[in-house]
Amino acid sequence: MSTTTVPASTATTRATRAELLRLRKWPAVWITVGSWLALSLMFGYLFNYLSYRSGDSSFSNEGATKATLLAEMLPASVPDVLVQGMPMFGGALMMVLGAIVAGNGYGWGTWKTVFSQGVDRSATVLGSLVALTAYVVGILAVTLALDLGISLLIAVTESQDVVLPSLSAVLEALGAGFLVLEMWAVVGYALGTVARGPALSVGLGLVWALVIENLLRGVGQLLSWIDALTTVLPGTAAGSLIGSIVGVGGEDPTPGVLDTVSGTRGAITVACYIVVAAAVSVVVVRRRDVG
Repeated sequence: MSTTTVPASTATTRATRAELLRLRKWPAVWITVGSWLALSLMFGYLFNYLSYRSGDSSFSNEGATKATLLAEMLPASVPDVLVQGMPMFGGALMMVLGAIVAGNGYGWGTWKTVFSQGVDRSATVLGSLVALTAYVVGILAVTLALDLGISLLIAVTESQDVVLPSLSAVLEALGAGFLVLEMWAVVGYALGTVARGPALSVGLGLVWALVIENLLRGVGQLLSWIDALTTVLPGTAAGSLIGSIVGVGGEDPTPGVLDTVSGTRGAITVACYIVVAAAVSVVVVRRRDVG
């Protein structure tokens, strides 16, 4: 019996379409996306607006004047608001998303069923990663639209002149935001692939991103070799990339936003993590039994 070899590009396209369908119909994906949008809205606008209207600066952004709070909520500040929560909250949620996308492929037996039919494993993983990337891009676009809409509403409500951010500032924020969210999503995907399930990979990823890196940065103030190590950690790179856009200042900086390395070095490091994590996912799936 003769068999027809499907070109790699065709196999990847088919895998992408199948994965997009799976993600679109999966409630956990929309819960994760909704959680990020809710956090972005709360920390970007809701808390600031409540402080602004109440006149109580201790509620949010301690020490900020009403004029400063209002300026941070107007359309011109949308690029900063868009990315300021990504190193901490956005990154953690995208890691969860990537981990469950890959991990449940094992937990549900999806990969075992697909690969037992002779489907190209590399093409399947690449298609899954392309679908995950499409969701990252979609999340960025929806977040930008939400932030812009809320800021315009606040400007009109408070009788302020509508000054839109420059196109270059928006593109810079989108580029940095994409790199940060994509890195954590692909790292989460790699963890889900290695752990063969969502629970362990989500737990390990969150502990690393939210606890271990912060502990290492604290210890790095005492030990020089640990301090050098922290400069190449994913959280440091992502936080520094965002910090190069929004700035790091004041006694109470935004969690996760850093100035440890330059923005350029942070971007290069983040891009390297994306490539390495994607390569690890492909290699592990190709070489390991999925049973």
